[in-house]
Amino acid sequence: MPEIDELENRINALTEADIESGLAFFRSKLKEAEASYLNSCVRCGLCANSCHYYRATPELENVPVRKLGYIVATFKASFTSLGRIAPGLVNAKPFTREIIRCWIDSVFGRCSLCGRCSINCTIGIPLPSLFRAARATLASMDLVPLDLQATVNNSLKYGNNMAIEQEEWIETVEWIEEELQAEVEDQNAKLPLDKIGAKYLFTVNPREAKFFPLSLQASAKVFWAAKENWTMAKDVGWDLTNYGLFNCNDDQAGTIFKNMATAMDRLKCETLVIGECGHGYQSARWMGPEWLKAHFPYPVVSFLEVMDEYLEQDKIKVDKTKNQQIVTLHDPCNLVRHGGIVEPQRRVLRQSVEHFVEMSPYGHENFCCGGGGGQLSMSKYTARRMNAGGVKARQIADTMAKIVATPCHNCVDQLMELNKEYSLKIQIKTVAELVANALVLTSRKDKT
Repeated sequence: MPEIDELENRINALTEADIESGLAFFRSKLKEAEASYLNSCVRCGLCANSCHYYRATPELENVPVRKLGYIVATFKASFTSLGRIAPGLVNAKPFTREIIRCWIDSVFGRCSLCGRCSINCTIGIPLPSLFRAARATLASMDLVPLDLQATVNNSLKYGNNMAIEQEEWIETVEWIEEELQAEVEDQNAKLPLDKIGAKYLFTVNPREAKFFPLSLQASAKVFWAAKENWTMAKDVGWDLTNYGLFNCNDDQAGTIFKNMATAMDRLKCETLVIGECGHGYQSARWMGPEWLKAHFPYPVVSFLEVMDEYLEQDKIKVDKTKNQQIVTLHDPCNLVRHGGIVEPQRRVLRQSVEHFVEMSPYGHENFCCGGGGGQLSMSKYTARRMNAGGVKARQIADTMAKIVATPCHNCVDQLMELNKEYSLKIQIKTVAELVANALVLTSRKDKT
């Protein structure tokens, strides 16, 4: 493939100065804690069965400690006295082109940054943060897989990762608004754009505008039912995705996130609401302040929390019998393990569907679907991604569910592929779609 050749060409073209610069950048990403962690692994191997890559294909290269080992080898060879004096004694290896290839294969090709290995590590090593340091180092050397970087470049150039022009975005919103008005029989039902001073600035995944308009319509229907004061940005700032989280170039990630921050300032909204997206939530809620080196003067919340609050405060009413099929929930890693949003989606689903069943395991221990960490955008690793996703497919099949709810469009895309690959015969829906279907609609006095 051309991409493989291009990345290999870049590796071959590295100069000694390039490699030294990469090492210096790597060292800059390691504070005292990270350096300590790189010397802490006891190689017990318990992380192996935590990893969906290893469970799907139990080979040495898929064991998290093996992936970490390439990073540790470079650290010891370059930054420890014993590694310089007696490298063979501590398995230290210089940062050569061959080790660089191992880094790329390990941290991009065999890891979705899901974090399950860390919560099952006997000494609590935060492996994703160390893998992110390795990805960031490769990014500084222009060694990010090309299709992943292309997604980041789209966001930098167009303000969204699917290169949707503003005119197309506005036309799509207007069309969805017409569909919503017809559905709820209210010509005053709106998908407002650039409403100054709205309570909520709602952000969405561009895939909703491009491929899943019913998902955006469902969210708008929930807002309509709650009589909410909300808006979306007309210009850049409506896209919640940030693949800078995955190429680990913090400068690029910060530039992408600044679009939402700027929209909040421009529209003077009270709260930034992140639509159903795992990495979008982690990026905005937890990473955004670090990237921008600023404290946000407004709350950042998940739409799941908003719907949970609506139900708790009786702002919306639902009839769970409208969703009769068995529903299970896939927990997006970035939302649950890295984001801390575990219970709101469960409370919402228990009230909105007749039969809710959990996967085993679930919550913080749930397995990654395989689509995270930018894997969906790296075509070179498609076969591995689909194979590793078999772990999730078996989890789903064991529940006997007919519908899988997941509050993340990366997960939706991956689950749709797994559905076909493993003949699961399921439907995949966002939580908002199930809530919208269960809504008990009341008449509006202002209906025209």
